[in-house]
Amino acid sequence: MLQTVTHYSLHFLAPGLLAYVFFRNNWKKAWLIMIATMVVDIDHLLADPIFSPGRCSIGFHPLHSYYAIGVYLVLLFFKQTRIIAVGLVFHMLTDYIDCWWMK
Repeated sequence: MLQTVTHYSLHFLAPGLLAYVFFRNNWKKAWLIMIATMVVDIDHLLADPIFSPGRCSIGFHPLHSYYAIGVYLVLLFFKQTRIIAVGLVFHMLTDYIDCWWMK
């Protein structure tokens, strides 16, 4: 139960804090954009079964691959994509914490 609460808090509440700290002028818009990056989980639909509680997303799903994470990190360097990149990188970090918790 604690793992689930932590996971979803990191997915939804922590981006709000990040938005407020790093994008204070437009923090609400930044928060919504970071929440919208949850669409990256669409790659879970390619898996069979779609959801497996013991499966680590990092390295398994295409948009959670190390190559994709590398692209997300590169996007941090461009002002036009920075908010999206922060959302994606933090999403991957959250999923990695979940993987670590499972071990």
